[in-house]
Amino acid sequence: MSDFKPLVFSGVQPTGNLHLGNYLGAIRKFVALQENNDCIYCVVDLHAITAQLVHDDMPNQIRSIAAAFIASGIDPKKHIVFNQSAVPQHAELAWIFNCVARIGWMERMTQFKDKSGGKNAEQMSLGLLAYPSLMAADILVYRGTHVPVGDDQKQHLELARDIAMKFNIDFMEHIRKTGYGVDIKVGEEPVHAYFPMVEPLIDGPAPRVMSLRDGTKKMSKSDASDLSRINLMDDADAISKKIRKAKTDPDALPGEVDGLRGRAEADNLVGIYAALADKTKSQVLEEFGGQQFSVFKPALVDLAVNVLAPISGEMRRLMDDTSHIDGILRDGGERARARADVTMKQVREIVGFLQ
Repeated sequence: MSDFKPLVFSGVQPTGNLHLGNYLGAIRKFVALQENNDCIYCVVDLHAITAQLVHDDMPNQIRSIAAAFIASGIDPKKHIVFNQSAVPQHAELAWIFNCVARIGWMERMTQFKDKSGGKNAEQMSLGLLAYPSLMAADILVYRGTHVPVGDDQKQHLELARDIAMKFNIDFMEHIRKTGYGVDIKVGEEPVHAYFPMVEPLIDGPAPRVMSLRDGTKKMSKSDASDLSRINLMDDADAISKKIRKAKTDPDALPGEVDGLRGRAEADNLVGIYAALADKTKSQVLEEFGGQQFSVFKPALVDLAVNVLAPISGEMRRLMDDTSHIDGILRDGGERARARADVTMKQVREIVGFLQ
């Protein structure tokens, strides 16, 4: 091999209702990336049981994520859409990576510290601690080169690079003997690598969409208040109600981005408008600077309904006929397994397992 073939991989957990933050921070990027890239998009159901073991309706949660992918514009024929548990090679590679990664690496993950509450770490599942190792396997079982991620996943992606690098260095001579490697440079260090150094794809004016009720907190599926988020299945009336009730402050919108500092709710709504309209915050403020929220909110309602209502309508249509969704996931799973099987046969040879 002379180089790693570019491939985009990402996944979404089937837990709770997808919301505007998931759409702007992830799914909309997925749609844009498919135009010029080979893409694999996954419903990561194995990850869903790390924090909550028992789910009431996992099958329909999986289907709803796939429906959101397709309703948003992802083409499951040109690219691959599947659920993670349908490809056992994810878990197989994750075990090898568990042996490559160090416990200290996992314990330093901010998300684990946040979810475990520090003192409660011993009560957390081993799966939650090893979550980033499985995430690395998700990407690297396809030798993925790029991952669209939010700010909260950057640390996990850095860990995936660390795991890939350690595997490449530990098995470098084995990789060279099998002939499956690629000569790369990591910094100034030449490495004969099997796995690529994955690169994050982070862009857009609203990489983190905040709660409509508290601009200092991320929009979340788990927030007790449904008014805090716009769900992708919300109809036009619900979208309008939530935006009109969104928390703001009494001042007019500023004319420049610097004027949004210290105004979390205003910054959030301007960022949402910018992302939905494919504009910068500066461009939005050029149009609405000096206006009160009584003018800005109705404009945001019209924009949000125009963008999101067709998606929610198509999602509802797809969920009414689950056989279509199931067929897409089965086809995607078969195509993903074929790719992952090639990787795992080579990894087993590199590691030294008898096949």
